[in-house]
Amino acid sequence: MGFWNDLDAKYRVILCDVWGVVHDGVRLLPGAPERLGHWRSEGRFVVLMTNAPRTADNVALQLRRIGLPSDCWDDIVTSGEAGIAALLELDAPVGFIGTVEDRAVLEGRGVRIADNDFTDLACTGLDERRADVADYREELAGHAGRGVAMHCLNPDRMVLRGGVPEACAGALADVYESLGGRVHWYGKPDAPIYRHALELAGNPPADTVLAIGDNLQTDMLGASRMGFDAVYIGAGDANIGAWRPIAVVEGLA
Repeated sequence: MGFWNDLDAKYRVILCDVWGVVHDGVRLLPGAPERLGHWRSEGRFVVLMTNAPRTADNVALQLRRIGLPSDCWDDIVTSGEAGIAALLELDAPVGFIGTVEDRAVLEGRGVRIADNDFTDLACTGLDERRADVADYREELAGHAGRGVAMHCLNPDRMVLRGGVPEACAGALADVYESLGGRVHWYGKPDAPIYRHALELAGNPPADTVLAIGDNLQTDMLGASRMGFDAVYIGAGDANIGAWRPIAVVEGLA
C-alpha cells in the first residue's frame, strides 16, 4: 500500500492498537507482522497499545501463540496494567466481573477478590455464563445502589472476534454509569496510558508520534486529545470535531 510505503520519516514512535489492527482475536491480520517488523528495521520505536484487561506478559504470550514474532514490537502497554496498579493501591478486597482466566491474572498479581462486602468492583468484561450485556443489569443496579465504584479495565465497548461481535467491559461500564454508578476508566482514550507509552519510548515530541487504531471512541479520540497524528483502520468519516486522522486505510498490508 503506497501510504505505508511512503510513511514520513519524522514518525519515530508508532503507537499501534492490537485487536482489529494486528489480529482479529483469532488470527493475525494481513500484512501486520511484515509492517511492524519493517518499522522496527527502520529504527522506529513500536509500542503495541491495547485496552486488554490483562498484563503485558499475558498479551505478549497471546501474540506469540497466534504467530506474531516477538521482534515485531519494542514494548506493550495495556489498560490491564494500569487498572491492576490502581486496584493494588486500594489495599482492600474488590468484587469482580469477568472470566475465570482474567480473575486468575488479577489474583496472580496480588489483587484480592471478594464475593461480597466490597466497596470497589473490578470489571474485565463479560463472564463465561452471560453473553448479553442486559443479563448483568440487575447485578450492576445492586452494586450502584450500594455506592460501589467500578474499575473498568477495558474501555472498549465491542470487538470482533473472528468477525463475530463481542461485548467488552466498556459496554458494562456504560450501563453502570446509566444506573448512577461511578466508573474509573483505564486505557485509551485517557492520558495515563499514553504517558506511560511515551515514557517507554523516551518521551518523544508529540509531532514524532503516530497512533494507529480502528476505534473512534478510544484510538482516535485518544490521539486527538494527545495531539498526535493518527491513521484510522476502517472506512468512512473518522473526524473528531475539527481534528482528523492523516489517513484512513483498510489495514497494515
